[in-house]
Amino acid sequence: MKTVSAEDLVKTYDKGAVRALDGLSLDVAEGTVLSVLGPNGAGKTTVVRILATLLKPDSGNAHVAGIDVIKHPDKVREVIGLSGQYAAVDETLTGWDNLVMFGRLYHLGKQESINRANELLERFSLTESARRPIKTYSGGMRRRLDLAASLIVQPKVLFLDEPTTGLDPRGRMEMWGVIEELVKGGVTLLLTTQYLEEADQLADEIAVIDHGKVIARGTSDALKNQVGGERLEVTVEAHHIAQTTAIIEKVSGQLALVDSGLRKISAPVSTGAMALMDVLRALDAAAIHPLDVGIKRPSLDDVFMALTGHIAEEVVSP
Repeated sequence: MKTVSAEDLVKTYDKGAVRALDGLSLDVAEGTVLSVLGPNGAGKTTVVRILATLLKPDSGNAHVAGIDVIKHPDKVREVIGLSGQYAAVDETLTGWDNLVMFGRLYHLGKQESINRANELLERFSLTESARRPIKTYSGGMRRRLDLAASLIVQPKVLFLDEPTTGLDPRGRMEMWGVIEELVKGGVTLLLTTQYLEEADQLADEIAVIDHGKVIARGTSDALKNQVGGERLEVTVEAHHIAQTTAIIEKVSGQLALVDSGLRKISAPVSTGAMALMDVLRALDAAAIHPLDVGIKRPSLDDVFMALTGHIAEEVVSP
């Protein structure tokens, strides 16, 4: 069952001069995580805003939990949670006050709002700082509180738009743990990110978008396989490059790529560890002692570069 679906979404600005979405289609199966991966300006935030009923498309249609987001936005808002790129909390209030306020805005009632606030503060490890003003919180604490606020009504579907933007590595890891816990609880999640490792860590499937279109979709492994198989990489002293290149090409059966500056030679291999052992034996027989050797699988960075011609963090046209 597809809990989230979008078909042929188009959104333009500046009287059609800028196409933020250009016929974008995607869907998310119930209880799974779809990561929408793309650079700044690719259309990630625009599609989230449409699905969350904050923006109307010029054309196309979308449904969340079977509800038409254009015809029945109020009903959609009853079943979703949204956490944007920047924490949407009141810095002058405490964390507890913010969550209670969100509960009251969702018409939960005073006592239920208090109970839900206390529950979420404990769940997100914010109980000790609950009575402190938000302006004293770290970036990671603010993001956790913002995510907690999006869960006040226990949504069926959660939209996270670059939830770890601006966090340091520790804060990002903490947020990943929170997201993984939510998914285990059965929430259907659409996550946008420009962090390749984030998509690799969290998503059941990844949709790569660029210039308002989905240009590839699949599991992390499936996308990596599009780029090619494993590569054998060997680093040697400069005077051994030519001989090592010949050995690697003999084992691989393919032309090797030589980086003279890094003294690294690499070539695609189909047999993985077996090819690695064959090269090591040949190098030993030739009295060549490698500085570094290993098998490298394609990364999502490699995938994105191959698909788009630029790195994921590159800023493109809005």
